[in-house]
Amino acid sequence: MRKYTLMLYSLIGLMLLVGCNNTEEAEVEQELEFTTISDAVGLSPLSVNDSASSIVIIQIYDTLFKRDTETNEIVPHLVEDYESIDDHTWEFKLIEDIKFHDGTPLNAEAVKYTFDELVDPERAAPRASLLEPVDEVEVIDEYTFRIHTGEPYGPLLSALAHVNASIVSPEADQNQDINNQPVGSGPFKLENWSSGSEIVLVKNEDYFLGEPSLEKVTMHIIPEFSSSIDMLETGQVDFIYSIPSEHFERLESLDDVTMNVKTGTPVRAFAFNMTKEPFNNLEFRQAVAHAIDREEYSTLIGDGGIITNSVLGPEVFGYDESMEDLGYEYDLDKSRELIEANDFGNEEVKIMIPTQEHYPIMGEYIHSKMDEAGFNVSIERVEWGTYLELAADANYDMTLVGWANLTGDGSELFYPTLHSDNIGASNRAQFNNSEFDQLVEDSRVTIDE
Repeated sequence: MRKYTLMLYSLIGLMLLVGCNNTEEAEVEQELEFTTISDAVGLSPLSVNDSASSIVIIQIYDTLFKRDTETNEIVPHLVEDYESIDDHTWEFKLIEDIKFHDGTPLNAEAVKYTFDELVDPERAAPRASLLEPVDEVEVIDEYTFRIHTGEPYGPLLSALAHVNASIVSPEADQNQDINNQPVGSGPFKLENWSSGSEIVLVKNEDYFLGEPSLEKVTMHIIPEFSSSIDMLETGQVDFIYSIPSEHFERLESLDDVTMNVKTGTPVRAFAFNMTKEPFNNLEFRQAVAHAIDREEYSTLIGDGGIITNSVLGPEVFGYDESMEDLGYEYDLDKSRELIEANDFGNEEVKIMIPTQEHYPIMGEYIHSKMDEAGFNVSIERVEWGTYLELAADANYDMTLVGWANLTGDGSELFYPTLHSDNIGASNRAQFNNSEFDQLVEDSRVTIDE
């Protein structure tokens, strides 16, 4: 009897579906099928920055380094050797003879091309902030290059392990739209993308770490979790990528289904549009905070997450446990006092909720608690791609946000999501505070010896 595994990522994680082949496995064609709730927005690491896209991008491309999911340590991937020459200069030696899917070489020139494009203002890459401190990528020889930074950049290796720092084929990028026709060096290649339906990947037989054991991977885009469970139960798919707790009871009743819960570095939070009244009013935000019972909220979501008063979770470098003494307690009376004192109840408030993953349940709960406190609040549900556009343009009142924090470094959450440099991009709350900006900048140039 076939055994199925349900993958539950309490906070968004990424899968690398690659393993060495062996003789017995080679005799039987190995295929994997799974479901996810949202389609990818695009498949170029230079063009998109969202979890739905990243779970595919990580299969198609490679990064110079990667983060060990067991230890959280940054380890070399495409890099054979590296050293810090001084506080402003790093030298890297690539593994030789790695090829992109189009047969062109992954060499120092390809790395330089990718990183130059990533920070090019005309390209407007959503994660240009990863390499914002870099002044120059210098090619030394075919497989050796140096990265020069204007200031010491402590999280550099973490940044180089981020999926958005994946190396692209210069030849492909210059001659086709790699957002729809991706060309990387990763374990899988794109075979077909039926928008809104499925993405099919086939193995890269020439992968530098060895031929993948899987012949094909198919990601089915299924908006309804109940439909995904039906597919799992009938053997149409092998696992489900992320699912809310409301479905756990049904899943636990199924034969041959294993539930795996994995914690990670990402965070989910509530964002206020700081360019608009009354959302930029501290007492308005305090009134909302006091209206939310986070214990009840966490139980309702039930995705293995933890409650924290810090935007950094315990798994992230830079987390300070003393922050847990701060925050706002659930206090409906206090919330109502603030609402009445400031006449917030007469303000029409709309919560924008993306349809992806746990966000609908989260948004509906917050809506109910704000309504109970006395806010005049409604919900606007939008598709994932629309949400990303509206949030970047500050075209909303309040919304839910998440950040995967794939580098595992605190400054690489603070800088892209809250520094004023990234307003209009990944700073979706449009937060602008010069003192905070300076603290973040100081953290990025601090090196832990």
